[in-house]
Amino acid sequence: MNHKMFERNVVILAIAILITVSIGGLVQLVPLYTMEVTIEKVDGMRPYSPLELAGRNIYVREGCYLCHSQQIRPFRDEVERYGHYSLAAESMYDHPFQWGSKRTGPDLARVGGKYSNEWHVQHLMAPRGLVPESVMPGYPFLAKKELQAADIAQHMETLRTVGVPYTDDQIANARADLAAQARGTTGDVEGLQGRYAKAVLGDFDGNPARVTEMDAVVAYLQMLGTLVDFTTFKPEYGRR
Repeated sequence: MNHKMFERNVVILAIAILITVSIGGLVQLVPLYTMEVTIEKVDGMRPYSPLELAGRNIYVREGCYLCHSQQIRPFRDEVERYGHYSLAAESMYDHPFQWGSKRTGPDLARVGGKYSNEWHVQHLMAPRGLVPESVMPGYPFLAKKELQAADIAQHMETLRTVGVPYTDDQIANARADLAAQARGTTGDVEGLQGRYAKAVLGDFDGNPARVTEMDAVVAYLQMLGTLVDFTTFKPEYGRR
């Protein structure tokens, strides 16, 4: 084929690129419109609790995703190191998702329940006190800064407009659920657990007198990868 026509004429080259990219895009997108569901439903998945949601916002604010991915790929080395490969359903309520590929630190998709609350607090306060080779900066201010979450219900309402299935009951109890989860023993704990299965309760930062950003971040980290029971999970797609 004579490439000179494309190499010497930028307009023709641009048109050829546009046509090629369009064909590639259509090949990827058109099949999705023929599928009723593009994300497999998985038992156990739920939206973030108010405290977890606040913690996730802080996690994003501090740029933690720049060094930690939340995407375990279906390769043997990754599964053996981090656990079951990530499912699309596990990120279906993330806006934005935290997949990534940069791993200055380990992947956090399955970090929930791997360490105690106290470990997470100490690690965030002084990383090298627990992991001497760590290059992660410390975040001691999280334990001192009171969590500003007066607008958490409005945040949940906004997420509902983009598809996160928060109920009226969850939104109405947002601030009470946030406080109950952070304290662990006071408030409507039973109602919280009914609205958010497997929500980790506890006075995460050791200061029951107030709810801090540390409480929120640890609550978020402790739920990552804990919602799906992989001992009973069987993928629907790909099975014969």
